Amino acid sequence: MSERFLVTGGSRLSGDVSVGGAKNSVLKLMAAALLAEGTTTIANCPDILDVPLMADVLRGLGCEVELVEDTVRITTPAEPKYHADFAAVRQFRASVCVLGPLVARCRRAVVALPGGDAIGSRPLDMHQSGLRLLGAHSEIEHGCVVATAEKLHGATIRLAFPSVGATENILMAAVLAEGETVIDNAAREPDIADLCAMLNKMGAKVAGAGSSTLTIRGVERLHPTDHRVIGDRIVAATWGIAASMTRGDVTVRGVNPKHLSLVLTKLGAAGAEVELLPDGFRVAQPERPTAVNFATLPFPGFPTDLQPMAIGLASVANGTSMITENVFEARFRFVEEMIRLGADARTDGHHAVVRGVPRLSSAPVWSSDIRAGAGLVLAGLVADGTTEVHDVFHIDRGYPRFVEQLQALGGDIERVQ
Repeated sequence: MSERFLVTGGSRLSGDVSVGGAKNSVLKLMAAALLAEGTTTIANCPDILDVPLMADVLRGLGCEVELVEDTVRITTPAEPKYHADFAAVRQFRASVCVLGPLVARCRRAVVALPGGDAIGSRPLDMHQSGLRLLGAHSEIEHGCVVATAEKLHGATIRLAFPSVGATENILMAAVLAEGETVIDNAAREPDIADLCAMLNKMGAKVAGAGSSTLTIRGVERLHPTDHRVIGDRIVAATWGIAASMTRGDVTVRGVNPKHLSLVLTKLGAAGAEVELLPDGFRVAQPERPTAVNFATLPFPGFPTDLQPMAIGLASVANGTSMITENVFEARFRFVEEMIRLGADARTDGHHAVVRGVPRLSSAPVWSSDIRAGAGLVLAGLVADGTTEVHDVFHIDRGYPRFVEQLQALGGDIERVQ
């Protein structure tokens, strides 16, 4: 029997909340442990479902993985296996990030096409074309990405779009390639910079982290290391937007506020009082939010992962907002569930127009992905009555102790069978 959340609206969120390590970083760091024989230790791991799922993927490749509280220890053998099977990778998208390390370390990889959130098309063509430029042969065969290489060599690779996943896979393959590799139009997300930092600790030579051009000088081998995951900016921003929607006052700690500059600027434009702290920020919303327009873009733009929360904020704001989705075309599936909750919203292609109402109305709704699920919970907090949010396993994949943290802030939410 699946679990669901019961969310009763009317509470004003207030208090302090701390965020753990970034989901979008930790899974790639775990994959990077494949690049070096020995034990790599990663601290500040979030308590989310995807971490043990990635641990299972690595165990299937011959690694020993130990999870103790917020630390994961990965011991990689001298000769890892190279076949990540369907059962292990079908459950989440990030599993494809083992492709680059396996090609670099084993000179071959067979990775089943991954599963994950239903947010639109996310093909692997840029991953494959980048590996081909590094000297690998890569095809899709029998539902798997199959890549082989006698040796890898440096290359200049320009991505058609600053894809996070393609940047990560090409980067992790290039660190063990002969010569110099340049990745142009690389993704600039803080999670990429976190991966570059760990790779350099392992002995890689990566320059340009945080910019659109990464330069990698290949080395013969890497060594294991210890690393601490950066704070999760998406979880942190979710709490900030929740404070604004509920006219609350929430202090968020455990994240670099510079990673959320545009998001916090938007909350300020909506009427929130925003205070930057050395390890986080505070959002206080004294009055009903003012309508603000949002357009999702790769970092440093507004994150597509926060689009459902932006729509939630717009649904109760004073005025009309336009939300433009430029990254994942199917993310607007969320709008259908918001309409169930009484939102005045319509979509047209890549745009959603939302006319704010003073209060939403409770209804049963279904999460289609991690962020949609969290957005529906936030909407339930500003609806009359009790909203049932179904398929909450999605939320568990990205938000540690979600119910407990919301309850600590004053939210009326419970998990039931």
